[in-house]
Amino acid sequence: MSNPNQKQYDLETLRHSCAHLMAQAVKQLYPETKITIGPVIEDGFFYDFHREEPFKPEDLEQIEHRMHQIAKEGLEIHRVELSHNDAKNIFSAMGENFKVEIIEDFAEGEIISAYTQGEFTDLCRGPHVENTKDPASYWRGDERKAALQRIYGTAWHDKKELKAYLNRLEEAKKRDHRKLGKELDLYSMSDDVGPGLILWHPKGARIRYLMEEFWKQEHYNNGYELVYTPHAAKTDLWKVSGHMEFYKENIFPPMDIEGKEYVMKPMNCPFHIQIYKTRLRSYRDLPLRWAELGTVYRYERSGVMHGLLRVRGFTQDDAHLFCRQDQLEDEVAKVLKFVLFILRSFGFWEHKVFLSTRPEKSVGSDADWETATAALEAALKRAELPYEVDPGEGVFYGPKIDIKIKDSLSRYWQVSTIQVDFNLPERFEMTYIGEDGNKHQPIMIHRALMGSLERFFGCLIEHYAGAFPAWLAPVQVILLPITDNQNPYAEQVASRLEEEGIRVEKDLRNEKIGFKIREAQLQKIPYMLVLGDQEIQAKTVAVRKRKSKETRVMPVEDFLKELNELIETKAVDAE
Repeated sequence: MSNPNQKQYDLETLRHSCAHLMAQAVKQLYPETKITIGPVIEDGFFYDFHREEPFKPEDLEQIEHRMHQIAKEGLEIHRVELSHNDAKNIFSAMGENFKVEIIEDFAEGEIISAYTQGEFTDLCRGPHVENTKDPASYWRGDERKAALQRIYGTAWHDKKELKAYLNRLEEAKKRDHRKLGKELDLYSMSDDVGPGLILWHPKGARIRYLMEEFWKQEHYNNGYELVYTPHAAKTDLWKVSGHMEFYKENIFPPMDIEGKEYVMKPMNCPFHIQIYKTRLRSYRDLPLRWAELGTVYRYERSGVMHGLLRVRGFTQDDAHLFCRQDQLEDEVAKVLKFVLFILRSFGFWEHKVFLSTRPEKSVGSDADWETATAALEAALKRAELPYEVDPGEGVFYGPKIDIKIKDSLSRYWQVSTIQVDFNLPERFEMTYIGEDGNKHQPIMIHRALMGSLERFFGCLIEHYAGAFPAWLAPVQVILLPITDNQNPYAEQVASRLEEEGIRVEKDLRNEKIGFKIREAQLQKIPYMLVLGDQEIQAKTVAVRKRKSKETRVMPVEDFLKELNELIETKAVDAE
């Protein structure tokens, strides 16, 4: 929906009101439907409904039509404040049992607000526009509860903004990593293997190798040591860590091995702690920085898995730092600097930063939480990074910094995280000998720069639309002889490029050169070298970039120098 007269309202208010408008339309058309929640999301809103019969495409058309009708009525929107009992009685009488369940979570005596437009009333904190003229999931994420149907919508101030949004949607379809992953032969999944388990093809594996090697070298450059740990461990380890208590629904069922229960690891942190505990540590040993590309396994429900972005087996670019309290702020500041370096190296220069504070379900003392939160905030201020506080969104064991990267379509992706943890060192009785000769407990920092290789790879595919920069491209150069006469020269040029470590392919098929160029462009290879008789005589190559129609003739050595500079500097634009 769009309305050119609504510049006075911010988009969040407009979209929030549209969510209510949609719920009202659904209730008018399908009175038996129960309503649940309808929040604003990036670029729009959604509402979850409980209805026995699935919504069909023609239903959505009717809902949109009814929304326009209600909007034209110009119904005034009124806010009312209700007591706990009044709210419960009102929504019970309406038969809205999901709303009653939400109300029961409010504390006794807490004022509850609702908004009414015409015959429709909904729980809401607001704000909303003044009148309607202005503007698969499970209940509470639990598959044991009622299955809901989610309807998404969008709202913009005017048709120009709406058109730009629709254009972005079309571009996003073209960049979908699932589509490009198949077209570029990067990865696949198989029903015979199981959902959410990725098969990396040679070209995708080449990119992963380049990501990993860069990651490893930069960790050594930044004072880290690399470790490797198993894929499974006894269930008792996860009981001590607290994961069986706080994270059980995401852990695969135990396996019985020689009378002992084992589970596939959902995290790497307890293993790194076990390495720490193999010997006595001194205050002089700290900080310790240990990193691992550790593959973990999490039981994601079938309905939420999505290509590379949400899977059941993935590799974290994980690290754990063990430090003294007086080192905490400095270590967080160094990690922040490292995060930004890695993200920028892959072409992500814009981001949003969030400081997530203590959730309701948590462990640890108030003093520890305050110390950890203060250290994270101080490091952010020292780095002069703008950030938002995200109340209650920390993990159960400590506060965290989350960094979302902005891609070429202005979408944000959650990738990097820095988390402070007093809990695990206490649970595992970790100690070091301080300068005073007494035992002290180290502080643990959990940290991921890319998040998971699978998710980050999916982001890269969509960010670059599969046209990876030269340093990451699985094939950097393809040689295109015009006729079979140039094939021997193509072999010579290929050998020279391969001596320099360039990834080369040769298209020696008996096809027209235009066909070969189009094929190379579809594979998004950064450089095409066209070879004819003139190139043989002059010992040159005709260089054509993947999106350009221009051709530059240059000596092979000059081309090599240019390409190597792009690779070494990790330039993100090879066009």
